[in-house]
Amino acid sequence: MDNYLVITALGKDKPGIVDKLSMAIMDCGCNIEDSRMMVMGGEFAVMLMVGGKWNELVKLEDSLPALREKLDLTITAARTEGRTQANNLIPYSVEVVAIDHPGIVYQIASFFSAREINIHELNTNRYAAAHTGTSMFSMAMIVDIPAEVRISALREDFLDFCDDLNMDAIIEPLKS
Repeated sequence: MDNYLVITALGKDKPGIVDKLSMAIMDCGCNIEDSRMMVMGGEFAVMLMVGGKWNELVKLEDSLPALREKLDLTITAARTEGRTQANNLIPYSVEVVAIDHPGIVYQIASFFSAREINIHELNTNRYAAAHTGTSMFSMAMIVDIPAEVRISALREDFLDFCDDLNMDAIIEPLKS
């Protein structure tokens, strides 16, 4: 399957959304290659990368307006290419925990962007600390580090950066 479509959908959370979306994809002869789904507040959000023959994707694209109406979702779709992984990139896992404050995501993203390191995946969460109820922030991400980067120096720079901002962090090779 060399043809891909990225579909995003957002709407009020209710049972059956995943069932109906995945059935519509299957009915068109397509396959879900990758997905992220979550409830945020009272909204359900989904991102899907769907693969199929070009005519199957056209059929799916044509079915989206009816699906929008049926499920009362905001749905967008865009053609894309399969992701190719460069041989010179090494995936690393990064975890950060800190007292929540505005700008944490920006600060961390800027650290990696300044070093031309791509963020492959990023998830954040806000929660209340046990016992104190302090608003805490956690981040888990995967970054693609070019092979020519000295990992020990990058790790030291990143941990110093986090220490300066009073954040606890871990950066280690991604375990598959």
